[in-house]
Amino acid sequence: MSRAFVKESEGGEAFEDLPDRPLSPHPNFVTPEGLAHIEAELDRLQEVRAEAQRTGDSAALANATRDLRYWTARRASAQEIDPPANNDEVHFGSTVVLHRSDGKKLTYRIVGEDEADPVKGTISYVSPLAQALMQKRVGDVAQAGHAEVEIVAIK
Repeated sequence: MSRAFVKESEGGEAFEDLPDRPLSPHPNFVTPEGLAHIEAELDRLQEVRAEAQRTGDSAALANATRDLRYWTARRASAQEIDPPANNDEVHFGSTVVLHRSDGKKLTYRIVGEDEADPVKGTISYVSPLAQALMQKRVGDVAQAGHAEVEIVAIK
């Protein structure tokens, strides 16, 4: 019989060995804010794990332990990159204002993988758009999917 159909015991052993979250093969570049986020997440997860231990919540304990392994590894590999000294070219940490060929303006800051949230205006430095923008200057055009974007400002 498949292990998937075997009832687990009441102790919740199914939660003990959650698979690790995958780690990116790319260098873990982070902004100063990204490093602070990692450290805050580690603190938060320590509290979650302690509470799960106190209450005997094995599912929460397993999740917190797995996430602690991930964020501990991310903290250990973090390479903090200071904001660019000048805004002549697009670099890690730059905020770039783009004008799309359909007339829409977009603003993105290029950040580390764990910091990226395009809805909030941040994109990972390994994303195709960020890669297309790197080392470009105001007035340069880059391919963004099926459209072109022109760099109108670098902050």
